[in-house]
Amino acid sequence: MKQFFKMTLATICGIAIFLVVSGLFFVISLVGMIASDSASTKVRDNSVFVIRLDGTVNERAESGSPLDAFLNMGDMSAMGLDDLKSCIKKAKNNDNIKGIYLEGGVASFDSPATAQQLRDALKDFKKSGKWIVAYADQYLQGAYYVASVADKIYLNAEGAIDFKGLGGKGEYYKGLFDKLGIKYQVAKVGKYKSYVESNTLTGMSEYDREQRTVLYNGIWQYWLKDIAESRKVTPEQLNKLADESIVAFLNTDDYVKAKLIDKVLFPEDIKAEIKGRLKLDEDDDVNQLSLADMLNVKTKNKMDGEKIAIYYAYGNIVDSDAMDLLSGSGHSIVGKSTAEDLRKLADDDDVKAVVFRVNSGGGSAVASEQIRHAIKLLKAKKPVVVSMGGAAASGGYWISSSANYIIAEPTTITGSIGIFGLIPNFSGLVTDKLGVTFDGVTTNKFTDYETNLILSKDNAEEMKQLQTYIDRGYQNFLNIVSEGRGLKPAEVDSIGQGRVWLATDAVKIKLVDKIGSLGDAVKKAAELAKLDEYYTSAYPTKGSWLDQFMSSEEKGSYLDSKLRQELQVLLGDLYEPLMEIRQTVKDGSVIQARMLEDIRVK
Repeated sequence: MKQFFKMTLATICGIAIFLVVSGLFFVISLVGMIASDSASTKVRDNSVFVIRLDGTVNERAESGSPLDAFLNMGDMSAMGLDDLKSCIKKAKNNDNIKGIYLEGGVASFDSPATAQQLRDALKDFKKSGKWIVAYADQYLQGAYYVASVADKIYLNAEGAIDFKGLGGKGEYYKGLFDKLGIKYQVAKVGKYKSYVESNTLTGMSEYDREQRTVLYNGIWQYWLKDIAESRKVTPEQLNKLADESIVAFLNTDDYVKAKLIDKVLFPEDIKAEIKGRLKLDEDDDVNQLSLADMLNVKTKNKMDGEKIAIYYAYGNIVDSDAMDLLSGSGHSIVGKSTAEDLRKLADDDDVKAVVFRVNSGGGSAVASEQIRHAIKLLKAKKPVVVSMGGAAASGGYWISSSANYIIAEPTTITGSIGIFGLIPNFSGLVTDKLGVTFDGVTTNKFTDYETNLILSKDNAEEMKQLQTYIDRGYQNFLNIVSEGRGLKPAEVDSIGQGRVWLATDAVKIKLVDKIGSLGDAVKKAAELAKLDEYYTSAYPTKGSWLDQFMSSEEKGSYLDSKLRQELQVLLGDLYEPLMEIRQTVKDGSVIQARMLEDIRVK
C-alpha cells in the first residue's frame, strides 16, 4: 500500500510539473509572438521581397496571429489583397529592396478582378526600374496570369502550366432533391437571375448560358491582352495554344517555344539567378523579406491634410452574424452594423470624404436597403465614391447605386439587378416518404402561411402573394437604381432582369461611371471634396490578433470553422445542397438579391 501511495504521489507530482512547465512555455511563446508581431522589420541593403503564390487571396484578411503567419510560412493564405498591394508599394519605394521574387504558382483568387489587381500592383512596381523574377514547380492559371508580369518566368524541368481559358460546369441538385422529396419553390423577377437554378433545374438555362459566355469571354480576352503584352506574343497566339492542346500536358520545352516561360531551371539555378541580379558571390546569403516581414516595415505615413475614409464592405450581405454560422462563406457584410459604421463616418468631422470599397455578390435585400439608406444619408454630408472590387452585383450593386460616383476594375462583375425568393417545400419528404401529417386550427386564412409554404402541397395562394411581394421588391430596386444613376426605371429594367455585366460593358450602359482602381476612387473622392492635401484611413479598423482571438472565442467562430470543416468531410458532395437548405430556412430575409454563383479563379 505504501508503495502504491508513493507511485500515485509521484505520478501526480509529475503531471503537476508537466503542466507548470507547459504553462510557462506557452506564456513565453505567447510573449515572444506578441513581441515579434509588434517589432518593426529592418530592411537591409540588397534585399529581395519574396511573394509565395500559394493559398487563397481575398479582398481583405483579418488580423492573424504570429503563429498563423509562422504556420503559413509567408504565403498568401493569411493575406488580403489590401495587404499585398500595400507591401508591394512599400517595396517599390524602399531603396534597399532591389526586386521581387514570385515563388510557387498554386494560388487561387476570390475573383478574376482580384488576380488582375494584384498583377496591376506588380506592374506598377516595375515602374521603379526594379526587377521581378518568377519561378515555380507548377502554375495554376490565375497564378500564371499574375506571374506573367515578371521580367523573367522560369519553370522546373518537370513542371506544368495550367492555361486553358475560363469557364466551368455548375452543379444542379434538382435530381437529388427529387429523390429526397424536396421541391424548391421560386418567386423571382429577372430572366437572367440564375442563382436559383442550381436548386430548380437539372442544367443551365439559355439566359444564364448567354450571360456567362459574355462574361467569361470578356475576362479571358482581357487576360490574354495582358499576358501577350508582357510575353511579347499576340493574344491570338495564346488563344490558339489553349484551343489546340491541353497546355498542362505539354513538354516544358514547348512552353519555352510558345514563350510562356523563358527557361527551364532547377531550384539551385534560380538561386544563382537571383544572386547574379544582386551581384552576390556564390557563398553569400540573399536577404529575403516575406509578406509578414513587409507588413512590419514601417513607412513614413504622411498625415498632412484631410482624412479620406476607405470603408471595406466584402462578402455576403446578411441581416446578422448568425446567418452565416454554417455557410462557410467567411467575412460578411452585416446590414445593421455596416449601416451604423457609415452613420459614424457621417458624423465624424475629421472625415471629409468616403470611398466605399464593395466586393459582394449580394444577399439579403433588407440588409442591402439598410446599407444603401445609410450611404444616402452619408452622401448628404460628404462625397461618397464607390470602388468596386471583384464583384458589386445584385445586393452589391444595390448598396453601391446611391453613391456620388462609381469606379470599377476592368474585370469587376456588376449589375444583376433582380431579386428572388427561394423556399424549399418538404411535403414530399415529410408526408409522402416519412408519413408525417399535420392538422390544426387557425383564426385567419394565412395564419400558418410559413408552414404552408414549407410543408403543404396546396400553397398556390401563398406563392401567388409571395410573387406579388417579389414584384414589388424588384420595382423598388429599379426605382433605387433609377434615382441613384439618373436613369428612367424602364431603362434600368432593360439592362436589369438579373443580368450580370463586366465593368467595361457596364460603363457603356451607365451602371458604372469609370474604369479605374481603388487609388483612382480616392483621387475622385478628393476631387469631389475639393481637397488638395489628404491621406487615407481604412475602416472598419482591424483589431490586434489578440483582440480578434478573444472576440472569436466569445462568438465561437473558431469552433464554427472547425464544425464546418468536419461537416464538409462527413457530408462530402451533400454539404453544399444541405447547407443551401439550411441557409434558406434560417435566413430571416425572404427577398434575396444575389448574383450567379461566385466565379473563382485557380
